Amino acid sequence: SDPRLILLKFKTNLSNSNTNVFTTWTLNNSLCNFTGIACDRDSNVKEINLPEQQLYGTVDFDSLCSLESLQKVLYLTNCSIRGTIPEDIRKLESLQRLELSDNFLVGEIPLGITKLENLQVLELYDNRLTGIFPTGFGNLSMLSELDVSNNSLEGDLSELRSLRAITSLQLFENEFSGEVPVEFGEFINRFTGELPEKIGSWSDFEYIDVSENFLTGKIPPDMCKNGKIYDILMLQNNFTGGLPENYANCSSLVRLRVSNNSLSGTIPNGIWSLPRLEMIDIAMNEFEGPVMANIGEAKSLAQLFLSNNRFSGELPEEITEVSSLVEMELMYNKFSGGIPVRIGDLKNLNSLHLEGNLFSDGIPESIGLCVALNDINLAGNSLSGEIPASLGSLRGLNSLNLSGNRLSGVIPESLSSLKLSFIDLSNNMLVGRVSESLLAEAYNGSFVGNPGLCADNGKSLRRCSLGSRHSGGLGVAKYCFIAGALVLVLSVTCFVLVKSRAKECDNLNKQGFSWDMKQFHVITFDEDEILGSLRPGNLIGKGGSGNVYKVELGCGKKLAVKHMWRSGIDSSDRRNYSSSATILPKQKRRWPEYDAEVATLSSIRHVANSSHIIAGTYGYIAPEYGYTFNVTEKSDIYSFGVVLMELVTRRKPVEPEFGDNKDIVRWVHDEMRNKDDAIGLVDPNISDKSKRDAAKVLTIAIRCTMRFPAQRPSMKIVVQMLEHIEPRSPTGIIVDDIIKG
Repeated sequence: SDPRLILLKFKTNLSNSNTNVFTTWTLNNSLCNFTGIACDRDSNVKEINLPEQQLYGTVDFDSLCSLESLQKVLYLTNCSIRGTIPEDIRKLESLQRLELSDNFLVGEIPLGITKLENLQVLELYDNRLTGIFPTGFGNLSMLSELDVSNNSLEGDLSELRSLRAITSLQLFENEFSGEVPVEFGEFINRFTGELPEKIGSWSDFEYIDVSENFLTGKIPPDMCKNGKIYDILMLQNNFTGGLPENYANCSSLVRLRVSNNSLSGTIPNGIWSLPRLEMIDIAMNEFEGPVMANIGEAKSLAQLFLSNNRFSGELPEEITEVSSLVEMELMYNKFSGGIPVRIGDLKNLNSLHLEGNLFSDGIPESIGLCVALNDINLAGNSLSGEIPASLGSLRGLNSLNLSGNRLSGVIPESLSSLKLSFIDLSNNMLVGRVSESLLAEAYNGSFVGNPGLCADNGKSLRRCSLGSRHSGGLGVAKYCFIAGALVLVLSVTCFVLVKSRAKECDNLNKQGFSWDMKQFHVITFDEDEILGSLRPGNLIGKGGSGNVYKVELGCGKKLAVKHMWRSGIDSSDRRNYSSSATILPKQKRRWPEYDAEVATLSSIRHVANSSHIIAGTYGYIAPEYGYTFNVTEKSDIYSFGVVLMELVTRRKPVEPEFGDNKDIVRWVHDEMRNKDDAIGLVDPNISDKSKRDAAKVLTIAIRCTMRFPAQRPSMKIVVQMLEHIEPRSPTGIIVDDIIKG
């Protein structure tokens, strides 16, 4: 029990080590003077610290356990230790940190480690360990950091599912197999620390997604070393530094998403012109410098998100050569100069956000040639001149914000023909009369801050004088005359078409029905083009609220059109309606399910106009599909879970009762948090004998619709879980509704 003798025995077992560290370890010397030994106030050994000493031999843990004064740590990293980890390590019951990394350890992780119930940190990386995690490894309830990377461990990860305190988990460079435990999803967004610098350099690295964590440090430079990576998804972390120069030549890259970090510096020049790059999302960082002229070579670029940075300089005219561009969000930077005069060349541009910059000069007249524009926001700049009348030719324009500039002159009459859901021209230098149609679409502050504006009925504006009203009336009369002439010519041309449809229209009017078209995204078509294609031959799907038809427009574009059914119509009545028959009755108030579905679809932000189309019915689409655009087995599992929820609850995927921005999945998950039993959510028409089984199915549905794909079971597991539910006899069951086709 003499501590000095214990340490000398420890020295003897390591006597073949190539080190001079033990020269002070003698009988004549106080043990507190031994190199690497620290003592407490009572001269008891509290620490043995021998880093980087190339120790060789067998550590006698049995003897070390006799040193009862040893404390919070066993650190033997990079000590050239060989052999196996002994079972006697279980005797270090108070051990909190065990670090044996960067040695030559072989064999399996011993069962004895599972007895270290106070262990908080276990680092065994860079060894030659084999085998599986020992049974009972999950008993390490206090373990918060585990690193076993770069070994030859195998088997599944089921033993790790109970590690509830884990905050850092490193498992790479092993031979693990099987599924990631669903429990990992509960801490998947709490990873901290830095990514390994060499990540991606050892294999054909194809993608990385570490989004929504707390990772720090620099972005690893070699992820495109082998030229195979196509997705870099690292948004919403705490990364610092700049984008590595290596990625300027990463021709395989399709999506670069590093938004919402603390990155800085300038963007490597070659990134702007990468040939396959479809999305640049570097918003909410501290990047600076200009957008380079070679961006015109980025022929695949569809989405450019640079907002909330420190970019400056003029926007290069070459950006108008990126014909594939659909969304351009450059707001809240320091861009200056004029808006590119050839911006009208961007025929596919759907959303243009330049607010909060230093743009000057006028708004180019060519902007009216951006036929797909749905959303324009140029607020908070120094734009001058008149509002281009060409904006009135953008039939699909839904939102227009030109507030906080230096625009002058009158508001073009052409804007009155637009069907805007939002308009803001406040705080400019506009003059003249605001038309009644624009006032109807505006909110109270849409025109404030323009002392020269007036209106006939007020609405936060001064009333127009008789002269201005008369002048405005002449303008309206002129346009009415032109419009009347055009209507006359068009009416003659369309006479034959109207005649052919007269009979059908009469029938529809007799039934008291009318069509209700609601625009919630850019449209370049009218009702006639749609109605002619709603026939059985174009039917591609059926849903709980209507049929879905394939419609090919005259311009070549293809649409999926949903034919909505009125709430309360049963399946037998639905068969009585022809494909193109309208089912909305003439009434001032629509039914709530229709409004809910349209509002939901309106809130979806589609990305491009072919590889970026969100395919599927809202309510069934897995949440990760919105930013990965990849359909996996786990995506299908999610959709299957939604169907199970429909069957058990007798609810539709989207209902007004769920609340704003909620579907059946969020509703069920929220309700389950507030209820002790799932039976309360079961369809009341299900018999009491079967409700318990139905509740079990609902529990399976919840697992299928977990937010993170890794949390969802495989279809094989889902089938097994369903098979374990004892089936009831179908006798007496009456099917009185079809929830889904």
